[in-house]
Amino acid sequence: MNRSVSEMKPMGLTWPKLIPGTLLKRYKRFLADVRLEKGETVTAHCPNTGSMKTCCEHGRPVYLSYHPHPKRKLKYTWQLIEMADSLVGINTGIPNRLVQKSIRDGRIEELSGYDDVISEVKTSSHSRIDLLLQKEGKKKCFVEIKNCTFVEEGVAAFPDAVTDRGLKHLVELQNLLSKGSRCVMFYLIQRMDAAVFKPADRIDPAYGRMLRQAVRNGVEIMAYDVSIDLKTIILNRKIPLMIKS
Repeated sequence: MNRSVSEMKPMGLTWPKLIPGTLLKRYKRFLADVRLEKGETVTAHCPNTGSMKTCCEHGRPVYLSYHPHPKRKLKYTWQLIEMADSLVGINTGIPNRLVQKSIRDGRIEELSGYDDVISEVKTSSHSRIDLLLQKEGKKKCFVEIKNCTFVEEGVAAFPDAVTDRGLKHLVELQNLLSKGSRCVMFYLIQRMDAAVFKPADRIDPAYGRMLRQAVRNGVEIMAYDVSIDLKTIILNRKIPLMIKS
């Protein structure tokens, strides 16, 4: 049977070789001490500046990548943690890459039909938006992508800490919308145990208020989870929203 071009494209992103260990502690935001299976303790780079609520439990299995470049101070990078109900991807660099690839591969129906996918677009003197989608004859579409790892009792929420930067992105999307562009806030949930998505009002009420204002003004909100294992991370399914106050 012949397969279509889209069916033949590799799905998602492939992890580098992963090294298992046990999380001992995370500290100074960017550092994590991990005991490897052979008993050695290493300090790994933690590529996540958030609080990492619900995905930073000491004693949990974690998975590191190894980068032996001589200029790197920390040779290990923390990529995954195994929580009770799901593996969780903690690297905040993954969402932009995964969403961009998924759009290019035609795996996000709501964002299909564009010819150009441009990353890190400067939209003002003080702001950049993650993606610009373009096609002649269509509105420009700006997409800001946020990494979501905070899940409690099946509810995914963003942010996991107060985020002034996230607030500014919501304002910028509304400014771009008022000038005639299509604007999307895209939340990538890097785990598999979420049933719904909502703003984390208890953590950052100002962000929740601004998100609801953005929705009223016409900014589109999308939330997707992933299928994740020790080989790949793949965009999975659209998650229902709980945005109304």
